[in-house]
Amino acid sequence: MAKLANARLAGKVAAITGGAGGIGGAVARLFAAEGAAVAVLDLEAAGAEALAAELAAGGAKAMGAALDVADEAAVERAFRSAAEALGPADILVNTAAIAGAGTVAEMAVADWDRMIRINLRGPFLCARAVLPAMREKQWGRIINFSSEVALRGNAGLSHYAASKAGVIAFGKCLAHEAIADNITVNTLAPGPTDTAMLAGLDPAVIETLINELMPIGRLGLPDEIAAAALFLAGDDGAFCVGATLNVNGGTTMQ
Repeated sequence: MAKLANARLAGKVAAITGGAGGIGGAVARLFAAEGAAVAVLDLEAAGAEALAAELAAGGAKAMGAALDVADEAAVERAFRSAAEALGPADILVNTAAIAGAGTVAEMAVADWDRMIRINLRGPFLCARAVLPAMREKQWGRIINFSSEVALRGNAGLSHYAASKAGVIAFGKCLAHEAIADNITVNTLAPGPTDTAMLAGLDPAVIETLINELMPIGRLGLPDEIAAAALFLAGDDGAFCVGATLNVNGGTTMQ
């Protein structure tokens, strides 16, 4: 994979959680092409290592490691390993998340707790892990991932929507805390995107989703979400502080 001329992330180290997934992988590839050294961190260690090897074969500096974002010790271990291999992270992209469905009346407490632990506790732990080095450098970018569902609501997705709405609120508060050290914190809220997370749905459900919810008439592409992350990660997005960027095909308009 050839690096782009006038690379926008040259000299930066980017840590991407959920980096072996559809969106995370697209972010990792784009950031590497833009000159960043990339730490691919994912619950699936084999996938993370395979993508890191692919990036390295294309000329990028990269490493892959296992990461359970809900486990405090695992987060500290993974980010320490990434810093030893590549240097401390200048950019953190929190794409790691799970999805699920269930009504409030029928939902098990364990399902609610697991959703919150991964989707909300995870970004908190990962952001906390990178903040000291970013403050020392007086530069940093933290990009969290929410969802358009957090903004519009949807029956059967209360735990998912609540976790993603929490990410938005968390990002706004952290943005206030971090900006004095030239660290920007922003949130991406994608719409339905063509990834493995949707692949298991009935095609009729996806067709209804597109026809009834999405004015653009199609699913988003991982590369389109990655492009928005690149904007927030580089100098072009330096004036964005505590923002929520809706990259959703029109499902929610603000």
